[in-house]
Amino acid sequence: MARKLRIEYAGAIYHVMNRGDRRELIFMDDADRQRFVDTLGEACAKTGWQVHAYVLMPNHFHWVVETPQPNLVAGMKWLLGTYTSRFNRRHNLFGHLFSGRYKSLIVDGSGSGYLKSVGDYVHLNPARAKLVVADTPLKSFAWSSWPAYLLARSKRPAWLRVDRLLGEWGMPEDSPAGRQRLEQALEERRGLEEGEEFKPIRRGWCLGEEKFRAELLTQMIERMGWSITARSARRRRRRWGGSPSIWRWARAVILTISCIAGRSLAESNQYQELTPSLFTNIKK
Repeated sequence: MARKLRIEYAGAIYHVMNRGDRRELIFMDDADRQRFVDTLGEACAKTGWQVHAYVLMPNHFHWVVETPQPNLVAGMKWLLGTYTSRFNRRHNLFGHLFSGRYKSLIVDGSGSGYLKSVGDYVHLNPARAKLVVADTPLKSFAWSSWPAYLLARSKRPAWLRVDRLLGEWGMPEDSPAGRQRLEQALEERRGLEEGEEFKPIRRGWCLGEEKFRAELLTQMIERMGWSITARSARRRRRRWGGSPSIWRWARAVILTISCIAGRSLAESNQYQELTPSLFTNIKK
């Protein structure tokens, strides 16, 4: 099966998640967790990434990262490879640590509430997993960015960016009073049902408005259409007949269907009206 296309562009925001191989532990102790956080900081220094939220669970991690440069793939390759080498060396192990490809959900960061939803999802993970009991504050879980959100700016890692989530929570200032209100708001959110907003985070490929999704699909179609023409148009014409433009169009249809396939049928149907306009630029 062909791998799904990674979308990279300057300023993209992703919810990234990966699990241990065979769902095994990726952290044996707090020293491993600190090593992972340190390695993440190194990756941010190398790539310019800005982390909006993160949490380290026993056998997987989540984080929300913004990439000022289109370099998620290169940065993740370095980060996962470097941490795996350090983990194996410390524990006298070898081989894979993580399971398959990491998941990267593209998030609409336009201020429409989607970044807040995915940030809440990440920060509430320990509570959902019962790693923080009901009468214990979320900030007691050390291996998350949430405790750092409640600290003064000078005490946070340089690569942790809090202003955007503060803004989406309606907290205009990074002040002691604002941080206190933020903590109270998320604790209240913790007591509510998860609601519908978290479902697309678990199962979708993109979290955002319809216009945002359509723009991403157009980008993928144009990128794949170009690569198909460059690689194999001549071979496919010889085997099956037809012009390169027909093959670009056919490939775009397949790609669009595969991108939407992870969503429900009802959600997929609403893309039918977008199909002609999405293919306009490549049917020439």
